[in-house]
Amino acid sequence: MAAPRVLTIVLAGGEGKRLMPLTADRAKPAVPFGGMYRLIDFALSNLVNSRYLQIVVLTQYKSHSLDRHIAKTWRMSPLLGNYVAPVPAQQRVGKHWYLGSADAIYQCLNTITDEKPDIVVVVGADHVYRMDFSQMVASHVESGARFTVAGIRQPIGMADQFGVIETRPDDPRRIAAFLEKPSDPVGLADSPGEILASMGNYVADADALIEAVTKDADNPTSRHDMGGDIVPWFVERGEAGVYDFVQNDVAGSADRDRDYWRDVGTLDAYYEANMDLISVNPVFNLYNSAWPLFSGYQNLPPAKFVHAGPGRLGHAADSVVSPGVLVSGATVTGSVLSPHVYLHSWSSVSDSVLLDSTEVGRHAQVHRAILDKNVVVRERARVGLDHEHDLARGFTVTDAGVTVVPKGTVIDS
Repeated sequence: MAAPRVLTIVLAGGEGKRLMPLTADRAKPAVPFGGMYRLIDFALSNLVNSRYLQIVVLTQYKSHSLDRHIAKTWRMSPLLGNYVAPVPAQQRVGKHWYLGSADAIYQCLNTITDEKPDIVVVVGADHVYRMDFSQMVASHVESGARFTVAGIRQPIGMADQFGVIETRPDDPRRIAAFLEKPSDPVGLADSPGEILASMGNYVADADALIEAVTKDADNPTSRHDMGGDIVPWFVERGEAGVYDFVQNDVAGSADRDRDYWRDVGTLDAYYEANMDLISVNPVFNLYNSAWPLFSGYQNLPPAKFVHAGPGRLGHAADSVVSPGVLVSGATVTGSVLSPHVYLHSWSSVSDSVLLDSTEVGRHAQVHRAILDKNVVVRERARVGLDHEHDLARGFTVTDAGVTVVPKGTVIDS
């Protein structure tokens, strides 16, 4: 039997309000992460490593940075029909923008009908994880379901944060109910302390998906959302299956990170996911060459550490340091430094995430902070050590006490 023809759709129109100010000037999938990457790079790397090379990216909110990143990074040879194609909201079916993720697919049905795939893989663009989607597609085809949802095991106490999948007692691969943030969830039969949460990744028979989003578009009471409307539609018809992420076996993964998945929808979640990268045995391993993460940075000089005199030692420990970084007599601990960060002598950066081209002046201190691109911390200025002062300067301080400084800010004191 011939392998099914697969088209992949990446939903990348997210506004990301809870990530403000990082999303003040860019869509959520374009937010930098882990020094060298954008959030969308994880979804696209997973698809490419799964050998799915026809990819449509649906964009909407403040998409220029995202479009530019895709154009510069994700170029594939068209010789065999391979592409990563950003598709902006076009008002193809009326004078309105995307009303939800399902409506985004409906308004771009031409991308499906033009390619005539057997299977459509739909993924979000703002999660950090590794996944072999070819295994999920194979499970979908074998199960006979028309629509399959990827589920990840989470503690039952976190059920009110997710769309929760309940499976049939007689068939754990079929969905009996899909509940939005339930307060009284039922644990899994083989693990009562866990639930299956939707990862926001789906595999569908192409004709079934076309039918579902078309009928949804005609429903005036619908929110036009994949999780809130399309999944329940298939569940009611008895055609919805589930793929347990714990079954996914990614090349090169270890027990410690094989089922890692993070929704970085808040500033604290974004910060913690960055911190997951820096330990000796990281919770999420960037160095898995068998399943590489692709990035757009090229032609950058190596990172450089200078000055080794008494009291003026340029060094970094327990940190991720990207190409193009210059640590000049500064101290870095427990931090993620993006390309072209420049740290001057006697400055210190600890437990922080610094995005591209930030600069920290002499004797300045940065602690438990996220500095967006092109932030300049002047000589002897302090960030993250006095939250009241941070708030008075217009910075964001999260519930967990992380100070977030907007793009291009100059900090004088």
